[in-house]
Amino acid sequence: MSELEFALNTFYLLMSGALVMWMAAGFTMLEAGLVRRKNASTIVTKNFGLFSIACVMYLVCGFYIMYPGDNAISSLIPGFGTTLGLGISSQDMSYGSYSEASDFFFQVVFVATAMSIVSGAVAERMKLMPFFFFAIVLTGFIYPVQGYWKWGGGFLDALGYADFAGSGVVHLCGAAAALAAVLILGPRTGKYAEDGSSKAIPGSNIPIAGLGALILWLGWFGFNGGSQLAVNTASDAIAVGQVFLNTNASAAGGVLGAMAAARLFTGKVDVTMAINGAIAGLVSITAAPDTPTGGLATLIGVIGGVIVFFSVTYLDKMFKIDDPVGAISAHGVVGIWGIVAVCLSTDVALSAQIIGALTIFVWTFVVSGLVLYVLDKAVGIRASESDEIAGLDQAEIGVESYADAE
Repeated sequence: MSELEFALNTFYLLMSGALVMWMAAGFTMLEAGLVRRKNASTIVTKNFGLFSIACVMYLVCGFYIMYPGDNAISSLIPGFGTTLGLGISSQDMSYGSYSEASDFFFQVVFVATAMSIVSGAVAERMKLMPFFFFAIVLTGFIYPVQGYWKWGGGFLDALGYADFAGSGVVHLCGAAAALAAVLILGPRTGKYAEDGSSKAIPGSNIPIAGLGALILWLGWFGFNGGSQLAVNTASDAIAVGQVFLNTNASAAGGVLGAMAAARLFTGKVDVTMAINGAIAGLVSITAAPDTPTGGLATLIGVIGGVIVFFSVTYLDKMFKIDDPVGAISAHGVVGIWGIVAVCLSTDVALSAQIIGALTIFVWTFVVSGLVLYVLDKAVGIRASESDEIAGLDQAEIGVESYADAE
């Protein structure tokens, strides 16, 4: 490989990572818009904090755990150590087709994405400090271990499990952790009536939520496109072009599927369903954005949009799972669909995909649940009822989001 090709791949990876980092703004705006204004400053604080924690923890140990190389103990147990020295030793082209530092940067923004999923699901009732402590464990240990099983050369990779950009490794992982947290926290005060019926709790700013979803849509081109990891050959460039096309097509299909389902079953075109439909379409295609045709990618997104409509509705009304932004549905339930949809355009075995999905879900859900349970018993993870009613901005942040609002 020439120095020019090495430089081109490194630059492409860095710019893709920058796009994925911009998704942090998307998650922040999406979540802030879908919660009540008395909790919006808390959402902003959580997203700034979790992103920073992810960056530090992945440097401390996460990257090493996820990519231990020859230091791996087995295909199930990765190596354990620190990545703090990354960038101090000299880097040269012997690492691969791009610099190691660029690889780290591209990977670390994925870690933050997984934790951002948790932020939205636990909004309006989880205390700030326990949330940050859980972010330390998820980004430094839980995520990297299951990431090693696929992307680090562990047993899921050997099994044949396919996950190009992370429908499972990133999105299902984040959603499984979110589900564990929501089950321990319980629903927001006033969310369910005495007869068990669900009460709508409208968000504070739908335009901001919509802006957040569009930022995520843009950032996803880096998320999926960057996962090709190279553009130095004609075949790589062609593959990246197909990934961009399919990512966009699936997102559009997700919006249309969710809007159609909402109109058909509720008589209204719910804008929040359109927003979640876009996310669902993007998650649906993330496990295999390089192999379908544009038409198949659109269909995959449409199905993801329909799935997210029913999942959001039934998790709320039937199972009393209070998820203010629909994160568990859009990233978890649809993440499973994305993992399975790989089989529509590849010869990957369905059994490998099912085992991969189950492994990621069980690992993340169980370990996250144990950590959160211990946290809850030790310090309590839920805000008091009085703080929840007053709003977490007042109780924990001290800064109102809309100070001049009447």
